[in-house]
Amino acid sequence: MQIGPDGFFHLTYCTKIHPGTGWEELCHHLHTQVPRLKERLSPAQPFGLGLRLSAGECEELLTGRNLEEFQEFLAAQGLYVFTMNGFPYGAFHGGQRVKAQVFAPDWQTEDRVRYTLRLIEILRQLLPPGLEGSISTSPLSYKPWVRPGDAATRERIAANLAAVVAAMARIRDEDGTLIHLDLEPEPDGLVENSGELAGVFRDWLLPQAAPLLARATGISVAAARESLLTHLRVCLDTCHLAVAYEDPAAALDALAQEGVQVGKVQITAGLKALLPRDAAGRAALARQLQDFAPSPYLHQVLVRKNGGGLGQFPDLPEALPTLAAGRDREWRIHYHTPLFVAGHGLLRSTRDETREVLNLLGQRGFCRHLEIETYTWEILPPELKKDLVDSLELEYRWVLGNLGFCL
Repeated sequence: MQIGPDGFFHLTYCTKIHPGTGWEELCHHLHTQVPRLKERLSPAQPFGLGLRLSAGECEELLTGRNLEEFQEFLAAQGLYVFTMNGFPYGAFHGGQRVKAQVFAPDWQTEDRVRYTLRLIEILRQLLPPGLEGSISTSPLSYKPWVRPGDAATRERIAANLAAVVAAMARIRDEDGTLIHLDLEPEPDGLVENSGELAGVFRDWLLPQAAPLLARATGISVAAARESLLTHLRVCLDTCHLAVAYEDPAAALDALAQEGVQVGKVQITAGLKALLPRDAAGRAALARQLQDFAPSPYLHQVLVRKNGGGLGQFPDLPEALPTLAAGRDREWRIHYHTPLFVAGHGLLRSTRDETREVLNLLGQRGFCRHLEIETYTWEILPPELKKDLVDSLELEYRWVLGNLGFCL
């Protein structure tokens, strides 16, 4: 849906929240739940969708008349797709263990390239005329899989991204459709935060990819660099930003200094806790966090230490045994929680940090594509669960209220 002055912003939610695997199941959720949500939020105006497709679902959608029938559904219901989530490659629900495999296949591989090219082709066909499209993707790889300074890995990644940018540039030349691929920093990703991403663009991605793109397309290196900065952007996830203790304004400034644009903002929140000093309080916090530990997903923990500095755990179950020692001041946890929930027991939400990003959006208008991305509905503790459509409506209303817009 378009909101703000002259409809500047496009706001949607990511369909990754819907449980199930395969195009048929996803299509069922979209047919049964999206019209209910649109009726509550945008009954008379077009309503945007942030489509998440696995590699298998891409192939299914491109088979037979599936894509044509989906386009007919969108048109009949007053829906449009302007953004896609291309981070998770495989199945994401159904109790399957995802964990670090969410980063696989990474940007070293042809599988990641083929998958992304399919997403680009689907989005090209779904985009309304005159509207740009965005596709979020992984932070290149999982940091434990890559040796520091691994030149060969960097070369493969740069070459693969250059090939994908060449495809997006060709589409723009052919019909004027602008699609950009938005790299999403995440704790323990090869690119963990905005500062690292700015450094990646400056230190090796642009220097290596620009000559490759220039040779492949017959343009100058300077023009290739400009094309890379047009078609490769950042997906700013407000949960990831807060968990990394980043200052949003400083993050935006660091990216802008390297010419990196924000292609999409994912609006979501994580968990945080100020650690009690007494043993009984820490034990109570540990018991509560235990409810969040059983999960198919990674829930990275970043720790603000009493003596200053940050520590990091790759997953919540690995952090919990250290809680009793009480040496830390604050924990922030990569666990996407509903925006309309301020806290849960001893836990608080990072939605105040999300609100800072929304304030900057209102002031700077640095990005037009906004996507609500609370995907953990299926595994939330029972007391935090509501009907899925009710939850999504509350998410939208929280975002709209904090952006200063009313329906």
